[in-house]
Amino acid sequence: MDKSWIRKSRLSKEYFDGVNDFLNFAFERSSQDGKILCPCSRCSNINWHTREVVKEHLVCNGFLRGYTRWACHGESISSSSSSSNTTYYLQDPLRLLESTPDQMGSSRNDDMEGLLRDALRMHFQDSDNSSSREDIPNAQNIRVESHEHCDIGLDRQEPTDEPNIGASNFYKLLEDAKQELYPGCTKFSKLSFIVHLFHLKCLNGWSSKSFTMLLELLNDAFPNGTSLPKSTYDAKKFIKDLGLGYEKINSCPNDCILYWGGRSNEQSCDVCGASRWLPTTTENINNDDLGNEERKGRPAKVLRYFPLIPRLQRLFMSPKTSDNMRWHDEGRTKDGLLRHPADSLAWRSFDSRYKDFSSDPRNVRLGLATDGFNLFRAMNTSYSMWPVILIPYNLPPWICMKQSSFILSMIIPGTKGPGNNIDVYLQPLIEELKQLWEGVDTYDASRKHNFRMRAALLWTISDFPAYANLSGWSTKGRYACPCCADKTCSRWLYNGKKFCYMGHRRWLSETHKFRYQKHLFDGTEEFRSTPTPISGTDVLKQVEGINFRYGKVPNSSRNKASTSMQSKKRVREQIDNSQDLDNQSYNLEAIGIDSDGDEDEDNFNNTSLWKKKSIFFMLPYWKYNLLRHNLDVMHIEKNVGENVFGTVLNEDGKSKDNMKARLDLVDMDIRHELHPQSLPNGRTYLPSACYLLSREEKEVFCKVLKDIKVPDGFASNISRCVNLKECRLLSLKSHDYHILMQDLLPLALRASMTTEVASTLIELSNIFKAICSKVLNVEDLEQLQHRAAITLCHLEKIFPPSFFTIMVHLVIHLPEEAKLGGPVHYRWMYPIERNLFRLKSNVRNKAHPEGSIAEGYLVEECLIFCSRYLEGVETRFNRPVRNYDTVRDEHSTPYLFLTAGQPIGEVDVITLDEMAWVQAHRYVLFHHNIVEPFRNEYIRILRARSRPKRLQTHEIDRLLNEQFHEWFGDHVASQLDVADEVKWLARGPNKIAKRYKGFIINGFRFHTKDRERNRRTQNSGIVVTSSIKSYASARDTNPSEGNVDYYGILTDIVELDYYGKFRVVLFRCDWADVTSSRGTRKDQFGFTMVNFSRLIHTGEQLRHEPFVFSSQVKQVFYSQDLKNVDWYVVLYKAPRDLFDMGEKSNDEDFVVHNECMPFTSQHLDENFSDDHSIQNWVRLDVAGDIHSN
Repeated sequence: MDKSWIRKSRLSKEYFDGVNDFLNFAFERSSQDGKILCPCSRCSNINWHTREVVKEHLVCNGFLRGYTRWACHGESISSSSSSSNTTYYLQDPLRLLESTPDQMGSSRNDDMEGLLRDALRMHFQDSDNSSSREDIPNAQNIRVESHEHCDIGLDRQEPTDEPNIGASNFYKLLEDAKQELYPGCTKFSKLSFIVHLFHLKCLNGWSSKSFTMLLELLNDAFPNGTSLPKSTYDAKKFIKDLGLGYEKINSCPNDCILYWGGRSNEQSCDVCGASRWLPTTTENINNDDLGNEERKGRPAKVLRYFPLIPRLQRLFMSPKTSDNMRWHDEGRTKDGLLRHPADSLAWRSFDSRYKDFSSDPRNVRLGLATDGFNLFRAMNTSYSMWPVILIPYNLPPWICMKQSSFILSMIIPGTKGPGNNIDVYLQPLIEELKQLWEGVDTYDASRKHNFRMRAALLWTISDFPAYANLSGWSTKGRYACPCCADKTCSRWLYNGKKFCYMGHRRWLSETHKFRYQKHLFDGTEEFRSTPTPISGTDVLKQVEGINFRYGKVPNSSRNKASTSMQSKKRVREQIDNSQDLDNQSYNLEAIGIDSDGDEDEDNFNNTSLWKKKSIFFMLPYWKYNLLRHNLDVMHIEKNVGENVFGTVLNEDGKSKDNMKARLDLVDMDIRHELHPQSLPNGRTYLPSACYLLSREEKEVFCKVLKDIKVPDGFASNISRCVNLKECRLLSLKSHDYHILMQDLLPLALRASMTTEVASTLIELSNIFKAICSKVLNVEDLEQLQHRAAITLCHLEKIFPPSFFTIMVHLVIHLPEEAKLGGPVHYRWMYPIERNLFRLKSNVRNKAHPEGSIAEGYLVEECLIFCSRYLEGVETRFNRPVRNYDTVRDEHSTPYLFLTAGQPIGEVDVITLDEMAWVQAHRYVLFHHNIVEPFRNEYIRILRARSRPKRLQTHEIDRLLNEQFHEWFGDHVASQLDVADEVKWLARGPNKIAKRYKGFIINGFRFHTKDRERNRRTQNSGIVVTSSIKSYASARDTNPSEGNVDYYGILTDIVELDYYGKFRVVLFRCDWADVTSSRGTRKDQFGFTMVNFSRLIHTGEQLRHEPFVFSSQVKQVFYSQDLKNVDWYVVLYKAPRDLFDMGEKSNDEDFVVHNECMPFTSQHLDENFSDDHSIQNWVRLDVAGDIHSN
C-alpha cells in the first residue's frame, strides 16, 4: 500500500484520499466495537476512537511520525518496509499500555491465557488455531515442554491418559486464571490479582514480611471465599511455574573443578583432594544400588547456573518481545554511522565470515559482562561474589541496555574471587554457547513457525583486573597492555618501584618532529612503528605451550611459593642496581604477582606473556572475533581523572609528583630544572612544576566546581565533594569523574591553569567526550586517534613518568576499539554496575547471599515477563522516564508546532498585554506554512505601494514585523473561501493565557529563572538555532543567510489559546546579543561565552522577538567566568533518553538533536613551542615544596 501521502500536506487531496484508504484498511482488520487505535500525532496509538473521530484527528493533528508499519491496525511485518522512518526514538512507555476503554474501566483484560501459553511453551499444532486465544487447548493438541528442563526442543507429545507435568501445570494455572478472586469479582481473577500484587512487591522492593502482612490484611478485608495465598511463601509457590529455574552445581572449594558432567558423582576433588562437602559432626551415609557409599551433606561451594537456551527461546516464543529481536537488521538505519553494535566493524566482520549465521536476523549476538562485589563492605568483611551477565544485542538501543533485558547467567560464589579460575565456572555456559552455535529449535511467535535459533558471543565486558582473568593475559607488570602485547613500551622506575608506560610517539607519523626531540621526552629518539594488534589466531599459537593448572594453591604450597617470590625479588633488586632497564630488553620478569600467588617467568617468550589459554577459545568462532575483550572506558576515565586531579591539586597520597618522581627524573637525566635541590639546612627543595597551582589558583579551581549549577539529572551534587578550605575533592564516584573529566574540568582549568597545560588537559577531556558520544563517525574516530596520540605526547612533555600508569596509556587504544565495537555505552560497566546494585538488594538473608540473589532474580525475571501481559500497569521496561513529556488528554485542544509537553508546578491564568500579544501572535504567523502565501502577497502589495521607489529587503522585513498581523486579520475577514485554520489564525489568540513555571519537552526539563533561584540545579539555559539574514549595508539588496545560535535565559512560559481550536506553547527569554562581540565571543580554548548584561533586545518594543516555540529549543547551562563576572561559558546538555536514529525529518518544526557534537580541537602543536626553557618546566611564580631528608 502506498504510504507516501503521510508526508503530504494535510490540505492536499492525496492526504484526504490516503486517510480514507487507511480507515478502510484499519476498520476491516483491527476494529473492536466499532473503534480503532487512533494513529494521530496526539493519540499515538493509545486512545480508541470511532471512524469519524479518527478521521478528524488525522486531518487536524497529522499522522503519527514514523508509524509506517501499521502493526496496531492489522498489517503484518512482511507487508511493510522493515526500516523505520522515524528520526529520533524517545522512550514512550505509555504506548506499550494500549488498552480499550472497557479494559481501563470497570473490568480488566489481562492476557492470562496468552501468558500461560508463552510461559509454559504451549502452542497449538494447527497454525490456524495458534493465532486464536479464545479456545482452551486440550491434552491432544498442545505442544508442551517443561520450563525446568534444559534440553531445548519442541517435540510433539503423544496423547496419554494423564497429562504430563507441563500440561498439568498449565491446567492448574488455567483454572486459577478463570477463578474469581472472590465471589462476584469481575475485575480480577485469582491468577491476575496475585501476579499484579507480586509485581508491585518486586517493583517497589517490599520485604517478604511486609508482603505477608499485606496478604493477611487482604484476606481479612475481602469477602468470604477469597482465594488469596496466606503468605509470601505460598505466593511464590503459586507463580513459580510461570518462571524459569536454575541449576545448583557443586564445585571444589579451591576452584579446581565443577562436580558437573562426568564428575557429578565424585565426592572429592581429583586435583587438590579437597572434599566436596563441608565437615559436619554427623554425616548421613547411605548405600546406593551398587553398594557404594553415598554421602549426603552440605556442599562446600555451589555455583548457581541459569540455563541460557530457554531464556533466549522465551524471547522469541513471546509475541511481546519476538519482533524486537530482529530490530538490528530490520529497524536500524544503515548510513555508515555507528549507533549500535550492529554498525560496528566487529559485527560486520563476523557477518561476512559466517554468512549462514547472518542470513537469519533472528540469530542472537551476545555480550558477556562480569565483576565482583562485596556484600559486607559495611561490616569490614572480605567477601567477593561474581555474577556473570549476558546482554542480547539484537534489541533496539532504548531496550538493549535496560536492566530488564539483561540475562543473569550464573552466580560464582565467594568468599574469594575466582581469579584466573573463572574458566572453571564458565564451563556450563561455554557448553550451551557451543550448542547454540549449532542451533536449537525455537518457536517464533511473531511469524508463527519454528526456526533454528543460533547464538554467538561477540565480546566480554569487565574492569581491567577481570580483563586478565577472562583473557588470560597478565595486566600487570612490564607487558600490562593487552593491546600492545609484547610491544608494550614500559620502563621501570627505580625510586617509584613501579612501571610507567610512555612511548606514545610510536603512534605519530614517521616524520613527526616529536620523534627526534630527546630532551622534551624520555631522553631517547623514537624510531619504532605503531604496534599491530594481536589477532585471535596469533594468540592461539602463543598459548599452545601453556599448561595452566586451575585451582588455588594450598597453604603449604603457598608458603613455598612465598619463599620463592622473596628470593626472586632479591634477585630483581640486584639486577636493578647493576643494569639499565632499556625498553627493548626482555630478560626480566613482569613484576606483578596476582592474588593466587602466581608470578611471571624471568625469561621472555610468548608463553610467558599469558597466564592461561582462555576457555572462550573453545568456541569455534572466538579466534576470528576482532574485539574479544573490551577495555572499560568507565574505569579508565575514573583512574585518569584521579591522576589528573590528584597531581594538579597536589593532594597528599594522590599526586603523581612527589620526591620519588623527581628522583626518577634524576635517574633518567631529563628535566634538570625539576630535579631536587639540596638546601644548606639539609632539607631538599622541589621546584614547582608547570602543572602545579598556587594556593589562589587552587581556590579558583575549586570554586568553579563548587559554584557550578548543572541541569536536572545531569550529575550528582558535586559541590558537596569540594572542600574549599583544603582545596580538595572528596568522596567522588565513578560517574562524578565522568562528569568532571568531560565537562567540568575544562571550566576549572581555563580559569586557573597556564595555557599550555590547560590546552593539553582540555584536549584530553575532549577525547573522552568524543569517544562517549552516542553516535560515532568512523572518519572522526580516525582523526581522534591522531589527536589522542598528540595529546598523550604533550602529556609526556608536561607530567613526570610516574603519571603514566597503565590506565593513562590505555587511552591511546580507545578510538580504535570504538571503531571495532561501536558506541561505548553498549560496552562499558555503568549499566552492569547498576544491575549488580539491584542484585545486592535481593539479599535478605546474609547467611546465604548467593541463594538470596538467585531466588530474588527468579522472581523478578518471572514478574518482568508476566508484566508484559498486564494491562495499564507500570513495569520495569515501560515505566516513564523522569522527563516524560507526552500529553494523554484525548479531549484536549491540539497543539501547533509540536509544542505539547508536560507542565511543571502551578498554572497561572494571565492576561497578555498588547505588546506581548502582538509579539507572540506574530511569531506564530511567521512560522506557519499555511500563512506563507499571504506573506508573499503582502510583500507584493508593499512593493507596489512604494513604486517608483524600490523598497530594500531590510525595509520589507521591518514593515512585515510591524503591520502584517493587522493586514492579515483584515484580509482574511474579507475573504469567503478560506480554510478554517486560516480564519482562526487571522483572528489571533485569546489574550487570556496560561503561564507555567516549568515545562518538560523533547526530553528536557526547563524552569524559569525565578523558579530555580534557590535551587541547586540550573534549567533555564536555552539555545535556539535560527536562520538570519545579514546585511552588509543599508543598501544591500542581496543579504546573506546563515544559521546562528541564540543563547538565552528562560523568563516565562506562555500557552496561547486560539479559542479552543488549537494551542501553542511559547518560551520567553532574555537573549544575549549574538550580533556583537560585546554579547558573545570565543575564548582562547574555543569555548563560547555570552554576556547577559548585553542583550540583543529587551522585548519592550514591538519589533523585538522575545518568544520561541517550546519545540525549537535545546538546553544549555552556563558557568560564570570568575575573571570576568559578566561573562558565562556555555555548555550543552543532551537528553538522556533520546536516540538519534539517523533519518532526517521533513518537518521544520521538529528539533534535530545531533549527537555527533563537534569537539573543538586545541591545536596543541600551535600552543607549544619547540624549545622549552626553564620557564616552561618550572613555575617561578609558585613556591616549591621543602622536604626533610
